[in-house]
Amino acid sequence: MNGAESLVRTLIKSGVDTCFANPGTSEMHFVAALDRVEGMRCVLGLFEGVVTGAADGYFRMKGTPACTLLHLGPGLANGLANLHNARKASSGIVNIVGQHAIPHIECNAPLTSDIEALARPMSAWVRTSSDSGSVARDGAAAVAAARSSPPQIATLILPADAAWSEADGVAEVAGASQRPDYSPQAIDDAAKVLRSRDETLLLLGGSTLTEKGLALAAGIAGKTGCKVMAETYNARMARGRGRFFVERIPYPIEQALRALKTFSNIILVEAGDPVAFFAYPDKPSLLKPDDCEVHRMTAKGEDTMAALEALAGAVGARAQDAKPQPPIQMAWPNGALNSASIAQAIAMAIPENAVVVDESISTGRGFFPPTACAAPHDWLQNMGGSIGFSTPVATGAAVACPGRKVICLVGDGSAMYTLQSLWTQARESLDVVTVVFSNRIYQILRGEFDGVGAGEPGTKAMDMLSLDRPALDWVALGKGMGVPGRAVTTADEFSVALAEATAEQGPRLIEVQM
Repeated sequence: MNGAESLVRTLIKSGVDTCFANPGTSEMHFVAALDRVEGMRCVLGLFEGVVTGAADGYFRMKGTPACTLLHLGPGLANGLANLHNARKASSGIVNIVGQHAIPHIECNAPLTSDIEALARPMSAWVRTSSDSGSVARDGAAAVAAARSSPPQIATLILPADAAWSEADGVAEVAGASQRPDYSPQAIDDAAKVLRSRDETLLLLGGSTLTEKGLALAAGIAGKTGCKVMAETYNARMARGRGRFFVERIPYPIEQALRALKTFSNIILVEAGDPVAFFAYPDKPSLLKPDDCEVHRMTAKGEDTMAALEALAGAVGARAQDAKPQPPIQMAWPNGALNSASIAQAIAMAIPENAVVVDESISTGRGFFPPTACAAPHDWLQNMGGSIGFSTPVATGAAVACPGRKVICLVGDGSAMYTLQSLWTQARESLDVVTVVFSNRIYQILRGEFDGVGAGEPGTKAMDMLSLDRPALDWVALGKGMGVPGRAVTTADEFSVALAEATAEQGPRLIEVQM
């Protein structure tokens, strides 16, 4: 057994059985080991941003890490943007990054780089295996780091000679680390604030946004009169009929300030302080009122569900007493395409137990309330703000949950970053419907241009914001990647296209021409 095989066997033994890969020369012994060792599903991505984003989506839905296989420093660098998003979402990932053979590094070959320095900003754990005998142990340590609480990104750098040289065997992976408990004092403090009857916001994030967590929060709100909201963007949220709808802090700063202006207290339940995404002239960075007190109840990685149960007990609330949002009679829309008709069609089309991956930054800003009474589903969003997130995450989610329909909502500008995801979906026959909102402009940036007070955009500025000359043909692009698609220009056409695409198996694409 060589080092590469000892690593593959260690990963499989630890339960890491899916590898999203874009390998090169230095990783060929790892690739060969995948042939010799049964048990690892290998999914090829044609760009490293697809690979790392897919690993993020896989973890969000499966709850256990996949591994990636990346080629040297440039391969890792190509995947860093979606590792940034994964880090913000607290997704556990094991990156395997090839390195030159150790004696070759000093020759300064063209692909030589400081891989550890590239990895550290997006990885909580980084290690380079020193020899073949340490590879399996290092792999086991990487898996343990990825599974920690909160989950983390672990990057193991594998020199080529450590991969091809003889190894000792398979390493044991330590058991899952114990989740940190919550602070009883923080529960007492939160209960005291809730009993005060001051205007209080219970702000949820992370693991609280499950069906059970939302029910507990709704019960607490019903008992105490507090308001419950979620962060603007969330890694995963349970939504749909029979579940409990919570509003999110709006993205536009003026709307967020209005939404939060009445609160005297904000209790953070695995959420961050409400802050603006960007700085704007003459606008605050903090979205809460100046005299509003912020109370941290739980942080990421802590046993938040137990903390919510303790808080409910402290104020005399029960999850079963909370009432979900009432059902709304819905129908397929017709007429013009706009945000309201698009949201209505999506709400009608979402199948039972679907996964919705949302990167419809501009068009989809109003999608959230109308889809609250769709069939029960999970809603995934971009926690890190680096675009090109949704199509890879949808790919990974479909790999993790083969029995669930995945619907990917994305703008045309964002979709171009990781277009290659469609090829992987076609190759793997993944059940993903990709809806591309083709407004032929970076609409979010057009709004931000006004928001930062940059004035009226001239010809050069508009050239930097528009996606025309030539216009993108998404049906043709999908066909070239092996994904059948159709373009729609009315709500009637969109309704038919969505109904058919969600009823069929395999990848489909719908271009919504705005």
